[in-house]
Amino acid sequence: MSEPTWRAVAARAASLLLRYPDEAVLAALPTLTAALDELPGGIAGHLRPVAEYRRDTDPGRLAAEYVEVFDFRRRCALHLTYYSSGDTRKRGEALVVFAAAYKHAGLEVVDGELPDHLPAVLDLAAFHDGGWRLLRDNRVGLDLLGESLAREKSVYRHAVAAVREMLPPPGPEELRAVATLARTGPPTELVGLEPYGLVDTTGGRR
Repeated sequence: MSEPTWRAVAARAASLLLRYPDEAVLAALPTLTAALDELPGGIAGHLRPVAEYRRDTDPGRLAAEYVEVFDFRRRCALHLTYYSSGDTRKRGEALVVFAAAYKHAGLEVVDGELPDHLPAVLDLAAFHDGGWRLLRDNRVGLDLLGESLAREKSVYRHAVAAVREMLPPPGPEELRAVATLARTGPPTELVGLEPYGLVDTTGGRR
């Protein structure tokens, strides 16, 4: 499997493993688990514990744990712009950049998710380099999410670790930003944000 191909497979696998564990997502586990055998050992080694946990855990418990971690713990948010912009007007501007990347790729975000939702960005990365660019540009948010999930001892930390491993290592400025935001948290100016609407690859033909 070529590098572009396995990176696309890994991005889609990480996306599924970070999505809410509904019936459709859990039904994909056998296919996902088989695909892990085709990935580099380090990446598969991060993703496999999450797949196995979802396979072996009661769906009701999976759903409750997912909501507890990602919906009720702000420092474990799956929305990448939250870490650098919080609930401020600056976040609205950042979301426009994300939305433009999907439009440029000819894709749409579906299921009522914002365009910076990590599983949606990973789905974009599976189809277009614009997704990888968004992940690189938002490395600070990914690192903070990974650290927060590690503190919670959440199994989902492994899926985020797989994504981080596929990106260039953080530079000095990114490391400083992570350290600062880890101390202070995101900005807190509250504003309303309109939802944009994961990735529709059919061009609206559904």
